[in-house]
Amino acid sequence: MFDEGQEPAPCSLTGEMFTMDENGSGSEEETAIRNIVEDWASAVRERNLPAVLRHHSPDILMFDVPPPFQSKGIEAYRKTWDLFFSCAPDPAVFDIKEMQVIAGRDVAFVTAAMRCTEREAGGEDVELDFRLTIGLHKVDGKWLIVHEHHSVPAAE
Repeated sequence: MFDEGQEPAPCSLTGEMFTMDENGSGSEEETAIRNIVEDWASAVRERNLPAVLRHHSPDILMFDVPPPFQSKGIEAYRKTWDLFFSCAPDPAVFDIKEMQVIAGRDVAFVTAAMRCTEREAGGEDVELDFRLTIGLHKVDGKWLIVHEHHSVPAAE
């Protein structure tokens, strides 16, 4: 896998430091990806659907907590937000509690602990903590979200 005498680049799963090479390209990529995810979460809170979709691949594959089991393609992904926005207070709660980024030259992934709020029929807001995993691919110098997975722990 590595040439003789070559060692893998050091990285930290805490997201605090990822050094891809001596030029620091790993940390630049990490910052760019953090900005994409933070912009996405902000767009969700603002109910700005074009901004929610801005960094997603036309071929996005998403696994979500509510059905459907999977959403393939940007149009199917877009439709999933109809349900979320219909149940969310305004402004929507969609907070990143913690985030880790691992980035290579053209592939990266993000893991995060998130919180959202659903408004029940009686008007009561119910918080939901969930997990987020995002896979990104760099195409023509631009990071695109190609996979998104939201999950909650299985009920005991």
